Amino acid sequence: MPETSRPHRFVVQRARDGVFEGGGLRGFFAYRDLGITEATHGQFGAHVIRAVRPCSEGTGAHSHTLGFQLVYVLKGRVTFWYEGQGTFELEAGDSVYQPPGILHELTSCSEDCELLEITMPAEFETRGVDAMASQPAE
Repeated sequence: MPETSRPHRFVVQRARDGVFEGGGLRGFFAYRDLGITEATHGQFGAHVIRAVRPCSEGTGAHSHTLGFQLVYVLKGRVTFWYEGQGTFELEAGDSVYQPPGILHELTSCSEDCELLEITMPAEFETRGVDAMASQPAE
């Protein structure tokens, strides 16, 4: 749970010092932490996501338990499907705001794809369609 009572810290991240690491949500991406999680005590997260290989298998339909998610395309192309909205191919300079809980899927990305993702909170749960189907109705 994010800490909300402590003031946020000032942070500067330089591209020349940036390190991309695997082990994130998707194996075909590497992630560069922008220091926002630590600076905001988990209230917000921001990272640059870089493809380590083209994604053509898709992520499967899923949703996230978060309050805010914005994806901005820095380089290349990425294709998303959103329940009730359709399929969108985004390229450098395009962005998408994914409302809380929207069912979606990343269906493909180019080999040179780079994305900026900003979330609130920094840490959140991802639920696939199978997991959602097994949840009791509220």
